[in-house]
Amino acid sequence: MLQLTPAAMFDHYLGISRLLAGQLDFRSAIRSVAAEVAHIIPHDHLDVCVLLEGGNYHTAYETGIETAWGDLAGAPVVNSPIRSLLWGEVEFLLAEDAMTDPRFHFEGAFKRPIVEESLRSRLHVPMKVQGTIIAALSCSSRTAGVYTMEDIERARIIADLLTPYFFALQAAEQAQRSAIVEAEARAREEGLRQGALKLTEALEQERQRIGMDLHDQTLADLTRLARRIDRLSRNGEVTPEALEPVSRSLQHCMQDLRQIIEQAKPSVLQLFGLAQAIEHHLDRSTRDTGQAIEWGLVDETHGALERLEPTVSVALFRIAQEAINNAVRHAAPLAVTVRLEADEERLSIEISDDGTGLAKARGRIGGGIDNMKTRARLISARFTTGPGHNNRGTVVRVVLPLTPPDPASGPD
Repeated sequence: MLQLTPAAMFDHYLGISRLLAGQLDFRSAIRSVAAEVAHIIPHDHLDVCVLLEGGNYHTAYETGIETAWGDLAGAPVVNSPIRSLLWGEVEFLLAEDAMTDPRFHFEGAFKRPIVEESLRSRLHVPMKVQGTIIAALSCSSRTAGVYTMEDIERARIIADLLTPYFFALQAAEQAQRSAIVEAEARAREEGLRQGALKLTEALEQERQRIGMDLHDQTLADLTRLARRIDRLSRNGEVTPEALEPVSRSLQHCMQDLRQIIEQAKPSVLQLFGLAQAIEHHLDRSTRDTGQAIEWGLVDETHGALERLEPTVSVALFRIAQEAINNAVRHAAPLAVTVRLEADEERLSIEISDDGTGLAKARGRIGGGIDNMKTRARLISARFTTGPGHNNRGTVVRVVLPLTPPDPASGPD
């Protein structure tokens, strides 16, 4: 314990208050007052252990000896060597030699800095706001038996000086985090609203396209067939030879109708799953071009696709379908590859080609990219597109966060 006159002690306390002014974060605040605190309580290590929201976790802002305590952004209080103080079970902690004091060496205690840095003498006092502990002030010395109860009283005065400032910093930090969360929530809400509008427009365009296809193609064919059948019935020429072209036209009409339905409803997806549906579309799209396009699909999802919600599977299929269509129709590729990967946290679908790239095709596929972005946003997936390897071709990638399967939801 240092011997100081009341006037000198008061000057150091006043210096602490003065040095706190203008400090905008916890770390700079504790470091700014370290020298003045050392005039009152000598120390090799000084820290303020701040409880995080909820009180179950804490972090330390330290000066002097740098320890592993300062590297923990959110450590469980249950493992803190001073948990009894943070929980309010004791009014202070005073140790002559923390290297051997059992209060700091319980099972699970994160005591490594005490041992590594030989922090023998230790004192700790709570920092309270309206009776609630928000932090703890700690001083440590490598020399054993340094601190006394008088140092505890001095530490309490220092804690009282620090507490309002640290409480204000904590409140400001929480307000900032809340503002960020609110802004992100509003941005997501607006993004979803805009995405829903864009998707509604896209669905309306798709509905109109299907309507036009049915009107201009299927309905026109059926109308011609109806007129031919009407003429045959009136002329009495209903013979097998006369019905043969009618039957052939009807088969063509049915085939066209199947194609329209196929485009509107991914039946392969419903019957065989997402990987098979993408592979089927990849095969058909490359084959229909009449060009020698090599293609391949690599599935490394290990069953993750089977756990997807049907609406998510449809959205992912539509994204892959659009990306494949863009590649084979606009990029003139020699090869198109789809890679499906998954781990415990995310699922990714990557469609890559070695064609002419986005720059030359953007004017023709811009609407398709917007639709892919919208579909990804509506399932909370991240969509990116860019040049391929060595700036050749294009890579489209969609990454979907996965919720780990609940073990309790398994079969009985």
